Amino acid sequence: MNRIKVLVVDDSAFMRKAIENMLKKDPEIEVAGFARNGKDAIEKIEELKPDIVTLDIEMPIMDGLSALKKIMSTNPIPVIMVSSLTTEGAEATIEALDAGALDFIPKDKSFATFGIMKIEKELIEKVKYFARKKVFRPKPQKQEKVQIATKQTARMPAPQGPKKSIVAIGTSTGGPQSLQKVIPALPGDLGKPVLIVQHMPPNFTKSLATRLNSLSQLEVVEAQGKEKLEPGVVFIAKGGFQLKVRRVGSNYYTEIVDDSKNVLHIPSVDVMVSSVADNFGSKALGVIMTGMGSDGLKGAQLLKSKGGAVIAQDKDSCVVYGMPRAVIEANLADAVVPLGEIAHSIVQYCK
Repeated sequence: MNRIKVLVVDDSAFMRKAIENMLKKDPEIEVAGFARNGKDAIEKIEELKPDIVTLDIEMPIMDGLSALKKIMSTNPIPVIMVSSLTTEGAEATIEALDAGALDFIPKDKSFATFGIMKIEKELIEKVKYFARKKVFRPKPQKQEKVQIATKQTARMPAPQGPKKSIVAIGTSTGGPQSLQKVIPALPGDLGKPVLIVQHMPPNFTKSLATRLNSLSQLEVVEAQGKEKLEPGVVFIAKGGFQLKVRRVGSNYYTEIVDDSKNVLHIPSVDVMVSSVADNFGSKALGVIMTGMGSDGLKGAQLLKSKGGAVIAQDKDSCVVYGMPRAVIEANLADAVVPLGEIAHSIVQYCK
């Protein structure tokens, strides 16, 4: 098997070396070359023909975002962004994911110490997955107009059982792009609260909420805790915290918990969906979308045991078919739906 060729693009010599040291620990990966800025990266891609690129955002001469857009329009290949954990870095990362980047790895001041060990396994896993699967997302030349979902435009038979009172969505790798095909397609009169867990660090979830809010008829916010679950409001779990539901009298509120015990992801889809299941039972709808691993499986099991329904994204429309696959293979999915039909399916269950 040929080794995966990676081009590492960063203006910091330390970062180039750090990423190289991580990647070369896997015998299937070869760091084919380096570039110090976006202009250099475009030239090196032509010269080295890498299978995948890691791309810094803040660089001189040509920044990573400009380089990414050029790469996706002329020579699309898989790209993973190397992103600062600042608010500005998060905003640029959301824009990069929208422009065709598949994912990102975060860097901050701790990168020089425990930060490297923290992301090494994840980086290697993603480089191998995206390169082997030949996954890339060239940005369409024209922005597609989102069609607002209605019961009349749905392509599937209406689901049986009680109408759902709340929607709980879980996603990871490929989620930010995919959520932009789902949340803006939901009608302003959906009439139900929506909770989302997207695996992301702090700042990134805030930027994602701002981006989705600007595109959607529903109000989209980053959950802060103690907010009443209002119809037509979408709450995105805050990076670094768990999102739960708390009942007070006849009302329900968001609850932000600083708890990482026995949980791989913070925020966790399992934690959020399980809390929704405990509070809403058969009136809850779970939606498991693209992502690596199996986060959401335990939550879906509990939700189904209480009479709730589960939608899983289909294989062909996933950036990474991990989380939905776990749910589907456990026979927990009431509907397996392509990305473009998820909003329609949510409307059918709720209206």
